[in-house]
Amino acid sequence: MPPRKTKTPPKTPLPLLWMLAGFAGALALSAIGLGFLSSEKPAAPAPSAIGGPFVLESGGAKVSDRDLRGEPFLVFFGYTHCPDVCPTTLAQISEILRALGPDAKIKVLFVTVDPERDTPQLMQDYASSFDPRVIGLSGDRAAIDQIMKAYRVYARKVPEKNGGYSMDHSAVVYLMDSQGRFVRAFNVQQPAAQAAAELKSQLAAQ
Repeated sequence: MPPRKTKTPPKTPLPLLWMLAGFAGALALSAIGLGFLSSEKPAAPAPSAIGGPFVLESGGAKVSDRDLRGEPFLVFFGYTHCPDVCPTTLAQISEILRALGPDAKIKVLFVTVDPERDTPQLMQDYASSFDPRVIGLSGDRAAIDQIMKAYRVYARKVPEKNGGYSMDHSAVVYLMDSQGRFVRAFNVQQPAAQAAAELKSQLAAQ
C-alpha cells in the first residue's frame, strides 16, 4: 500500500494573526485599566489633590485662600440663575449656620461657575441674603477655571430655546480644615442639628 500522506493544517493568514494578537493585547490593557489584573484596589485621590490657592472677588474686596487660614470653612460651587439646587443647598447651609449659633467661627464660600453673568457684587448680594457668613465669590474666567480645577468641579453651559443658557455643575459641599486642606464632602441634607454637631467637632479639633 502506498504510504499515507499527512495533511498539513491550513496556515492562519498573517493579517488574522495580527488582528487576534492586537485584540488580546487590547483586552489585557483594558483589564489593567479596570484593575482586573491587580489584587489591589485603585488608590483613591489624596485629600491634598482637592483645594489650593486662589484670589477672587466678593463685592469690592479681594478674597484669597490665605484670608481663610485659621478656621475651617465650607465651599460650594453654583450660580445665581440656578433654579433649584443652588438656592436649596444654600438654604440648608444657612439652617446649619443658625444651629451653630452666631459666634461659630466658620465661613462658607459660594463660588460662581458662571462669571460671565455673576459679577462679584451680585454674588455677594445673593450669598449674604442666606446668611452673612456666606461669601459670594466671582472673578474673571481664568480665575474661576483655576479654582474649579483645584476643587475638581464639573460645569458646562446648556443652551436654552430662548437663547439663554443654564449651567450643569457638580453640587458637592467641601469641608476644608483651618489650613485649607480637604477633610471630606459635607452632607448638608442631614438634620441641621446633626450637621452643626459635626462642624462643632471640626471646630474643636482645630
